[in-house]
Amino acid sequence: MSAVLECRDVRKEFRGNVVLRDLSLDVAEHEVVVLIGASGSGKSTLLRCVNLLETLDDGSIHLDGEHITDPKTNPDLVRRRIGMVFQSFNLFPHLSVLDNVTLAPIRVHGLSTAAAEARALELLERVGLADKAREFPDRLSGGQQQRVAIVRSLVNSPRLMLLDEVTSALDPELVGEVLSLVRDLKGDGMTMLIATHEMGFARQVADRICFLEQGAILEQGPPEQVLGDPQQPRTRQFLQRIIEAGRL
Repeated sequence: MSAVLECRDVRKEFRGNVVLRDLSLDVAEHEVVVLIGASGSGKSTLLRCVNLLETLDDGSIHLDGEHITDPKTNPDLVRRRIGMVFQSFNLFPHLSVLDNVTLAPIRVHGLSTAAAEARALELLERVGLADKAREFPDRLSGGQQQRVAIVRSLVNSPRLMLLDEVTSALDPELVGEVLSLVRDLKGDGMTMLIATHEMGFARQVADRICFLEQGAILEQGPPEQVLGDPQQPRTRQFLQRIIEAGRL
C-alpha cells in the first residue's frame, strides 16, 4: 500500500527543549497508527505538525507525496485534506450542531447550503445525532459533542484523520460511544493517526502502535506485540504503570 503520510526526520523544539527528535513515520492508505507514550513524549506535537499548526525545525512531512511543510505551501489548502479532532470539542457555542458541521463546507469548500446540510444530516444520522441537529452544543453531553466534532471533520471527506486524545475530556461512561464511532471509521477504511492514553482502545483499532519516548519512536509493531510482548524495558515500564492504574 502507498503511504498517505510520510514524516522524515521531523524535529521540533520549544525554547531549546527538543519535543520531536528526528522522528520518521509512514502511515499507509487505510492504516490506523496509534501513538502511545507518557505525557510530554511528543504525541500531540506530532499531530499538530502534520496539520501545520506548528512549524518544523528540521525534516519534512509529505501528504500523498506532496511536501506539505515546504514554506511555500498554503496551509489552508492542506488542511482541507486533513481532519483533526482535539480533546476539547472546539464547537462554536453560538451555532447549532448543524451550523457547526456545515460551516467549513459552505465557507471554505463553496458547497451550497442545501448540499452541505444534506451531507451533514447524513453523517449525523449515522452517528445517532440527527435529532440533535438544531440543538446548541451546551445541550449535548460530552460524548455527543465529541461525536459532532468528529462529524465536522468527516464532512469534508478528508484523506487523513488526526485524533488527539479524543476521549480524555469525557466522563468514563461516555468514552464508549466515541470509541465505537472511531471503530466504525476504521471499518470504512479511513486512514488515521491517533494519540491516546486508552490502551484498550489502541488494542482494538490500531494496525500498528508506536511507543514514543522523549520525542522519538522507541518501539513499534502490531498491538499484540507492543502491548502484549514489548521488547524495550522503557515500554514495559510504561505499560506496567498503565496496568497498575487499571487502564490496560
